[in-house]
Formats: sequence, C-alpha cells, structure tokens
Amino acid sequence: MKNKSTMWILAALVFGILSGLLFHWLLPVDTRESVVAVLDTVTHMFLNLIKMIIAPLIFATLVSGIAGAAKSAGVGKLFGRSMIWFLSASVLVGAFGFITAHVLNVGDGLNLMPGGDAGMETKPLDYAEFITHIIPTSVFAALTENNPLQILVFGALFGIALLNLRKKGRSSIADAIDELMGVMLKVTGYVMKAAPVGVFAGIAAAFTAEGLDAFATYASFIGGFYVSLSALWVIMIGVAVVFLGKAAFRLVRIVREPMVIAFATSSSEAALPKLIEGLTKFGIEKRTTGFVLPLGYSFNVDGSMMYMTFASVFLINAYGIDMDLGQQIAMTAMLLLSSKGMAGVPRGSLVVVAAVVPGFGIPAAGIGVLLVIDQLLDMGRTATNILGNAIATAVIGRNHDKTASLPEASRAETSHDGHDIQHAEVSEVTEDSREPERVSMH
Repeated sequence: MKNKSTMWILAALVFGILSGLLFHWLLPVDTRESVVAVLDTVTHMFLNLIKMIIAPLIFATLVSGIAGAAKSAGVGKLFGRSMIWFLSASVLVGAFGFITAHVLNVGDGLNLMPGGDAGMETKPLDYAEFITHIIPTSVFAALTENNPLQILVFGALFGIALLNLRKKGRSSIADAIDELMGVMLKVTGYVMKAAPVGVFAGIAAAFTAEGLDAFATYASFIGGFYVSLSALWVIMIGVAVVFLGKAAFRLVRIVREPMVIAFATSSSEAALPKLIEGLTKFGIEKRTTGFVLPLGYSFNVDGSMMYMTFASVFLINAYGIDMDLGQQIAMTAMLLLSSKGMAGVPRGSLVVVAAVVPGFGIPAAGIGVLLVIDQLLDMGRTATNILGNAIATAVIGRNHDKTASLPEASRAETSHDGHDIQHAEVSEVTEDSREPERVSMH
C-alpha cells in the first residue's frame, strides 16, 4: 500500500458517511442528538489539536526560510507574484461559477417565496477594519488567535531582521528557529496520526444530524455545484500542467490527503500541516511555502469564490428575480472584493453572500435556504481551496527561485528510460521517514 495514511483517512470518510446515515435512520431524535454531540466533541478536539500547532508551525517555517535566504529582497517579488496569481484566479473562478450556474439553470422551478429572515448576521463587511486588522497590535494575540495574515506580517519582519543579523555572524537565534521548525514538523506528525478519527467524527456528525432527506429538495443545486466543481478541478490541474508539466500530476497525488482532510472536516486549518509537508516533499522551499500559504488562505479561496457566484445565481433563479446582466456582474464583483475579508470567519462564504446579495434585491431569507445544505457544499469548496493553494504555491515557488525548480520532477520529465519516474513515485512513500532537514530543498 503506497500511502497508508491516505487510505486510513479515505476509509474513515466512507465509514463516517455510512455510520452517520445509519444513526440518522435508526436512532430516535433524542438519541441522535446525543450521538451528534459526542461526535462534535471528538471533531472539536481534533481541530483544537490542529489549531494548537498552526501558529508556531507557520511562524517557524516562515522565519527559518527567510533567515536562510540569500537575499531578503526576494520577499517583495514573492508577495507581488502571489497577489497577481490570487487576484487573477479569483476573477476567473468567480466568472466560471457565474457562467456554469447560468448554463445549468440552477434554482429554476423552485419558485421560492420571499419571507422571514436569513437566520444569520448580514452586516456588510468593513473594509477599513479588515485592512487595519492585517497589522497585529500584539504578536502574542496574533499567535493565540491563529491569524495567518498577522503572523505572516510579523514573521516576515522578524525573518528579514534575523537574516541581516545572520549576515553579521550572529546566528544563535536563527539556529534555534531552525530547530523549532524541526520540532514542529515532528509534533505535526504526531497530531496528524489522529486525522482518521477527526475525519470520521466530522463526517458522521453531519450525516447523523441531517441524513439525506434535508438535501433531497436541493439535489439539482448540490449536484450542479459538484459537477461544476469537478470541471473546475480539471481546469485547475490543466493550468498546473501548463506551468509544471508532468510534475503537476505528482503534485495532485501528494495533496490528495490534505484535500480529503479538508473535505471531511470543512476546515482549511485542519489540512494545513499536511499541505506544508506535501509541498516540502514536492520540492518547494520552506521560505516560499511559509509565505505563500498563509497569504493564500486569505486571498486565494477558489472554491469559496466559485460557490459565492454559483449560489447567488441559484437564489436569483429560485426567487424568479428579474436582474439584468449588468447588475449580476456588479454583484459578482462585489462578492469578489468581499471574499478577501473572510479569512478565519466560520462559513465565511455564506457570510459574504449574506452581506452582499440583499443589496441587489435578493431576499435575505434565501440565506436560510442555503444554510440547510451548506455543510455538504462547504466540504467541496474547502477541498478546492486546498487544491488551489497547492497549485499556486508550487507554480510561484518554481518560478520564484531557481533553487526550488523541482529537481526530482524535472529529472522524471527528462528521463528517457523511465527509471527516474519510478524514483519519484518511491520517494513519495519513503520521504516520510526522513528527518526534517533532509526533506527541505537546499
């Protein structure tokens, strides 16, 4: 078996779905609620383990990478390339969701009637507050709150300062940070051994609570969304092939495990440790991974962006609202801008839709409609966010620094006898046993 960890997680996913459905169908309501409470507790314990290691892992990876770099000026270029990629991807993915929703005519025939309220907060996002919130007032608060952007800002400044000190011969702190990164990778390995349990509990709780009955009415919407999401995956992998060649398929194999974790738990944070580990195996420098991923978690949410435009068109059709193309495009643009402020917000995509669409004449009660099926949709968009950030980090990393040009994958692509291709496959299995220093690119 090539990857036992992935197989255990997939097995937990399937077993969780089956168990949840059985609990929903066979248990009385009171007992079912008790089972859901127990499963939710287990899920929260696993997610708390993940949150426990996120801040020190991001900080140590970023600072160690920058402090070991030859030139601190590369950080500016890395930021610029990342933002160009993220913003371009958001526009294209948002447009894709908008177009596919219209092609599939999602929501047609439901004839929903306006009434009631959204059942959740619909306050517009405060852009000034979001921008000022990027700068931490306390580094300790940023670390305890697991705020990736704030950790990135402080970590980048700390790493650049440490790099300048290292050039002057003072490197004891840099050595300590390098050791901290090795320790955090070990701790991450221990925590991720609990991933199958967390995946099982998360998915079983969702299906125990809702079963399939609550989703039957919206089967066309759910089916259309996942068909569109599958098409988006094909396009994203195609883009990766354009930039990475055959190595793109190896990247997909490496990130399938964090994608499964994200799908089952609906949490990008839960997948972050495995995603960092996978990208390191792929050959991306820790400096690039530590910088681009936290930035991508805030600005590169491909699955969420597609969901927001797709869901908005669904509500337009479901309520039979006469909205011209110009208004719909304006709404899509507002969703795109608003999505950049939802990092760390639970069910952030739904919150953004709730904040934006009422301003365009869509009843706020429509958000309540989406809330019923949001758990199933959240799983798909979270996994897509992971795929998008993995591809972005790999492409940006390869083009940012020639020392991160994926030697294993390059040899596989240029090999004429196929031996190097076999080596790349084997390395995916054996690298788990390596020490952290040997996993990182030089």
